[in-house]
Amino acid sequence: MTIQYKSEVFDLTTTNLTTVLTVATSAVAIVKTVQAVHDTASAVDTDLFLKKSGGSNVIIGHEDLNKETVNMLKNTLNLEAGDVIKMQAGTANEITGAVSYALIDRSQQNG
Repeated sequence: MTIQYKSEVFDLTTTNLTTVLTVATSAVAIVKTVQAVHDTASAVDTDLFLKKSGGSNVIIGHEDLNKETVNMLKNTLNLEAGDVIKMQAGTANEITGAVSYALIDRSQQNG
């Protein structure tokens, strides 16, 4: 079992629900932050979703971003194999950011 400290960047170029992190089926993850950045004058509704493996999207965070950087995740989040974090913005091309997490690879684990 290995632990890798990683970050992924995202750019919400549409108003569609967008995947920002998918946990491999051979791993689990501990997400520390989901930083969302907005730098224009008008506010943008931004939602953070969790999709459990085989489940439906559940909203776990909401911010009305207005020229600010916000951690959309107020506490750490433990993700299991196959879980997905998604985001959606009310306006396209205005929200960017990064997800910081520890990835725990279980592919070499016995049993």
